[in-house]
Amino acid sequence: MGNFYRDGHLYTNEAIETFDHDFPSFSEGKIIPHGIYDVYQDKCYLTIGGSKDTAEFMCDNIEYHWENELKYLYPAAAKMLLLCDGGGSNGCHFHVVKEAIYKLAKKLEIEIVVAHYPAYCSKWNPIEHRAFSNITRAWQGVPFDSYKTVVDLAKNAVTETGFSVDVWVNEKIYQTGIKALDDFMNEYPVTFDDVLPVWNYSLNKL
Repeated sequence: MGNFYRDGHLYTNEAIETFDHDFPSFSEGKIIPHGIYDVYQDKCYLTIGGSKDTAEFMCDNIEYHWENELKYLYPAAAKMLLLCDGGGSNGCHFHVVKEAIYKLAKKLEIEIVVAHYPAYCSKWNPIEHRAFSNITRAWQGVPFDSYKTVVDLAKNAVTETGFSVDVWVNEKIYQTGIKALDDFMNEYPVTFDDVLPVWNYSLNKL
């Protein structure tokens, strides 16, 4: 976050002067977006963080939007399907990711089924070409000088077909390098699918 150049074009009353390199020493904080795209509602639930992109951050995003809206849209839901990328905070090879999702399943009292996209295939995830494509368009060319600017622009990323965005700013500080607890590893309550079990599994709330 700061007065840094961003690729794109926009109409202005006067020229905008920015730094051409986004050096961390010139920044005023971090902007870490994480989104949930509801394919049925054509809506993105976006969280803007300022700390780290971790599994806990991902699950806090899901929990917040579930508790504030999604559970009212789907009151009879018994399962939640997450289509995730193969790396980052959603990494399919990390036990800490499975542990975080397991804790979320218990907290929300719902079974969570996870389907990871293979490496380098995230562009096929609906959130990329149905949600973040529109949000990126709304963000292009505008310096991210504050969280308010980021939030306001994201909320304006609506389309004539009905796409909309709900945004939450998460100010929690997250730690990296956390490993799964021994209790989880001993229980390992993960049910792997018969087809491509590395990428497909479920975590029961019980």
